[in-house]
Amino acid sequence: METRDRIKSMSVPAGGTIREAMKAIDRGALGTAFLVTDDGRFAGLVSDGDVRRALLGGHGLETPASEISRPEARKARVGMSAAEIAELFSERVRLVPVLDDTDRIVDVIVFDKRVHLQVAEPSMGEEELINVTECVLTNWVSSGGRFVTMLEERFADFCGCKYAVAVNTGTAALHLALLALGIGRGDEVIVPSLTFIATANAVAYCGATPVFVDSEPDSWNIDPVFVEAAITPRTKAIVPVHLYGHPANMDPIAEIASRHNLAVIEDAAEAHGALYKGRRVGGIGDLGVFSFYGNKIVTTGEGGMIVTNRKDVAEAMAILRNHGMRPERRYWHETLGYNYRLTNLQAAVGVAQMDKIEPILAAKRRIARTYTEYLKDLPGITLPPEMDWAHNVFWLYSILVDESVAGIGRDALMEALQSAGVETRPLFPPLHTQPIYATGQSLPVAERLAATGLSLPSAVGLTDEDASHVAESVRAAFSTQRV
Repeated sequence: METRDRIKSMSVPAGGTIREAMKAIDRGALGTAFLVTDDGRFAGLVSDGDVRRALLGGHGLETPASEISRPEARKARVGMSAAEIAELFSERVRLVPVLDDTDRIVDVIVFDKRVHLQVAEPSMGEEELINVTECVLTNWVSSGGRFVTMLEERFADFCGCKYAVAVNTGTAALHLALLALGIGRGDEVIVPSLTFIATANAVAYCGATPVFVDSEPDSWNIDPVFVEAAITPRTKAIVPVHLYGHPANMDPIAEIASRHNLAVIEDAAEAHGALYKGRRVGGIGDLGVFSFYGNKIVTTGEGGMIVTNRKDVAEAMAILRNHGMRPERRYWHETLGYNYRLTNLQAAVGVAQMDKIEPILAAKRRIARTYTEYLKDLPGITLPPEMDWAHNVFWLYSILVDESVAGIGRDALMEALQSAGVETRPLFPPLHTQPIYATGQSLPVAERLAATGLSLPSAVGLTDEDASHVAESVRAAFSTQRV
C-alpha cells in the first residue's frame, strides 16, 4: 500500500466514533488510527490499546473517538533530523505521524526493534481461511471431518505411498511408527547424532535406547559406514534423518537393514518433497514420518503424518493414535493407546497447504539459488550440500563458517547479522553431547558441523531482495572482520 493510501485508510473524521476508529486500525494494519479535521489537519491518535482500555472501562462503540484520542501524541515534522526523529520513539511509542507546516499528515514512521527477516515462518492465505471457516460453520472441528481423510489421501499420494496416518505432532508420528513396528524396552535404534532431539526422544518413549552415529561430511546426514558398525543383537531399527531438506543416502542404509533384518523409519520432518534418486523421501523405507509444525514446508500449526505401503502397520497406528480403541467397537480397548489425533481444523489448513506445495517448493529452491549466487565465492563459507543423487528442498539454507579462512567465527557472524535485522539459528547440537543423552562419544563430523553451522532466513515469503540483503549482510560482516 502506498503511503498516501495508507494514511487515508488510517484516518477518521475528528467527530468519528470508536467503531470507526477500530475499522481504520484494521484497514491500516499498523495498530493506529488518526483523527483528522474536516480540512485534513491532524487532531489526535487512537491506538488499538486505547480502544481496548476504553471498552474495558465502559465506553461503547458509538462513543466519540475524540474522548479516547491523544492529541498530544508525539509527532514528527518535515525537515527534522534523523536524531530528532529517533528521540520521539520509546518502548511505548513505535509509530509517529509526520506533519507538514499546516499540520497535515504526509507520512508515517514506524520503528520496530524486532527481527525483520525470520529464519522460517508459515505461508498462509485465503485458502487456509476458507477451509478453516468451513470447519467452524459445520461444527466439524475435532478429529472427525472430511479434511483429516483428505489430507491423509493427498499426502500419501504425494509421497507415492498407499497409506497415511495423520497425528497431532511429528514427534507423535515417530513414536507411533516405532511402536507399530514392535520397538520396545531393551531394543536399540540407530539414529544420527546431528538431528533435533525428537528423533531420540521418540525412541526413549518406547523404552528403547537410541544409539548415536556420526554424519557424512558431504551430505551432513547419517553415515552408513558407522551404521553398520553400531549394530548389535539388540538393534531393531535405523532412523535416517533427511536433515535440513537434504535426503540421507538411502541405498546403503536399505542394504544394511536388509542383511540384518532391521526396520527403516525415515525421519523426513524437514524434507517434504525431497528426492533420493528420483524418489520422494518418506516412501523409501518401511515408514516415513513428517512434521507439520509451523516452521515446516507444509504446516498445520502442529501436526504430523506417517506414510507407508504396509496396510497392517497403518491400521495398527490408526488404533494407537485413538486411545487404542478398536474401530469396529466403540470404547473397546485391547491395547494401550494414545491421544495423538489430528483435528479437522488443523487438517483443513494442511489441505490448503498441499494445494500449493509445488509453489512452496519452487520458492525454497529460488531462495537457495539467490543465496548461492551471492555466497558461492566467499572464502570460508561452505554452502548447503546437494549430492548428485539428491534433490534438496532447502527447508533451511544452512552454511558452515570456517573461522581460520573467513576471519570471523560462526557466533560472531550470527551477532553481526542480528544487528542487521537478520535472524539466524545454529545447527542442532549433537545429541550425544546433550545432558539427557550424554554418552562421552567422539563423533567429530557431527561436532564440527554443529559448531560451525548456521541457518539463514528461508521463509517462503522471502523475496529475492530480502535474500540479497541477507547475503550482502554476510559479506559485509566478513569484510568488516578483515579490516
